[in-house]
Amino acid sequence: MAKKTTWTEKLNNDRGLPRVQEVTDKMCQCWGTGTFVIPAPREVNEIMRQVPKGKLTTINEIRKKLANKHGTSIACPITTGIFAWVSAHAAEEAYAAGKKDITPWWRTLKTGGELNPKYPGGAAEQAARLMSEGHTILPGNGKKPPAVKDYEKKPVEV
Repeated sequence: MAKKTTWTEKLNNDRGLPRVQEVTDKMCQCWGTGTFVIPAPREVNEIMRQVPKGKLTTINEIRKKLANKHGTSIACPITTGIFAWVSAHAAEEAYAAGKKDITPWWRTLKTGGELNPKYPGGAAEQAARLMSEGHTILPGNGKKPPAVKDYEKKPVEV
């Protein structure tokens, strides 16, 4: 039976990334024109690691940083979100192995300051960690997940 790939192994496998590509005709409808970067997982993790206690970032802010770094119009929203998810799980895997200096994944929010139910422990765990750092969590309403109140007032320059 094959050994299951760990989250840390997934995080450290760059898969030939980052890669810059032209926005194709199909993509133009959603992304506009120009170029986009598909980031490496470790690039996303490195940006997430820079968010200090009391501050927050969003996937879109990470995408802006990546696009600027690579000189592209945008960064791929799909892979950036997936690699943030991988980073979060790799951090929890490292914590379970006894490491204390882990990526503070709970400080990375979705668009609109929403919590990410796909992070380790779901939105409840992310909310608990954010509240322990002094953030106020607004409850979800069934259609929208919980979000951080005034998240846009606590940005970090990453």
